Amino acid sequence: MMADTLVWLVTLPLIGAVATLLLPRQANTIANVSAAATAVAAGVLVHAVYVQGALHYAIGGWHAGLGIALRADGLSALLLLMTALVMLAATTYAGAYFSTAGQRRHFWPLWLLLWTSLNALLLAGDLFNLYVTLELLGLSAVALACIGGKTAAIRAALRYLLVGLLGSMMFLAGVALIYAGYGTLDMAMLTTAVSPGPVAWTALALMTAGLLLKSALFPLHFWLPPAHANAPAPVSAVLSALVVKAAFYLVLRLWLEVFAVVITPASASLLGALGAGAVLWGSWQALQAERLKLLAAYSTVAQLGYLFLFFPLLQALPPGPARDLAAGGLVILALTHGLAKAGLFLAIGVIQQRAGHDTIRELGGTAQRLPATTFAIALAGIALIGLPPSGAFLGKWQLLAGAVVTGQWLWLVITVIGSLLAAAYIFRVLGHAFGHQPYPGRPVTVAREEWPALLLAASAAVLLGVAGMPVWGLMEIRL
Repeated sequence: MMADTLVWLVTLPLIGAVATLLLPRQANTIANVSAAATAVAAGVLVHAVYVQGALHYAIGGWHAGLGIALRADGLSALLLLMTALVMLAATTYAGAYFSTAGQRRHFWPLWLLLWTSLNALLLAGDLFNLYVTLELLGLSAVALACIGGKTAAIRAALRYLLVGLLGSMMFLAGVALIYAGYGTLDMAMLTTAVSPGPVAWTALALMTAGLLLKSALFPLHFWLPPAHANAPAPVSAVLSALVVKAAFYLVLRLWLEVFAVVITPASASLLGALGAGAVLWGSWQALQAERLKLLAAYSTVAQLGYLFLFFPLLQALPPGPARDLAAGGLVILALTHGLAKAGLFLAIGVIQQRAGHDTIRELGGTAQRLPATTFAIALAGIALIGLPPSGAFLGKWQLLAGAVVTGQWLWLVITVIGSLLAAAYIFRVLGHAFGHQPYPGRPVTVAREEWPALLLAASAAVLLGVAGMPVWGLMEIRL
């Protein structure tokens, strides 16, 4: 019966999307109920995977090779739970963010469709349905990014659309090659069927290139800063925390499972080098940014870079405890970034609405006016820097340990420099927020606006670090 939860995770937000489209006047209520129900289903799934192991569900009773299979192991369960937490918090925030009925009428169906696509992608067991869900995710994300109707947002969303379509075409071309070469698209079957050769190498190159475009890895990140900086705050939060993470999740599945026998030290080092470039370039651009949302967008580029630094380490480590610890560190770092960045974007949205701008130099007095929001930014900053007790501290510690064990000292240096740059741009923001600007009024606390950001940031800065062991325990559960 627990396997039925896999279906509910896809159908609940989809039903909500259709209901908000048909009943726009009740859209807020429907969206909140759908969000709560989907979050509960995600929690049930995580518990089921933790207790019973990996779950499988064959839709219509048709098994792999012919039908569509939904699967959940420790990795997908953890990402589903993070998705649920971020989407639930952002849904609560979005209800107060959009002031006009017209905006809400268009926002809620697309919002819940995006959630449906995310859950379906994380549960898909074959490459073609991964392509379908990836395409649905991209289209709904693009539509949400320009929902405000501003010229800059529309221009950035169109660039995002074109990049996403190019990435999808490359991914689909790789899928076609795999089917032509091996006669199946089921990932579990491909894990044992794929062997080194022109077909596997070409397919891996095409699919990886397409996914790197979608994940905005340096130097393919050019579309991300304008898209994230000009989107509405709840959309920016989800784009940064979840949408680009979905593409990274697919890279992780392909490289560590489906194409594991094809990966060479040189190819893994190439991903590491791109990750290093992302850490340095993204951090430097964040330090130079004049707007809070642009700073957060470039920070996303940098933080994604850390995830790719793990690939040469995982390739060099033999199967065993050290490799398992490194893989767990990678996942907990990704979870921490998702929660922290979502909290940061929501906090920035509060500042934008209350102050009418997000210019960093004009943040003086923000700590007095919006103490809860300022605290949320500080907590998110702790997680992004990687200070204890955050989950990022555990993740970066495993990154440093893996670099020492494998003798890949360059990644250690990059991690230290990137963390120092992250500290610089976070303290720059806080320095202006605590500036000596008189504010005669009383502090403002609007729970529906401020608490979602604060709870997400606190989860990243404290909760994941304290509860790190269950994450490693779930990571040991594989399909």
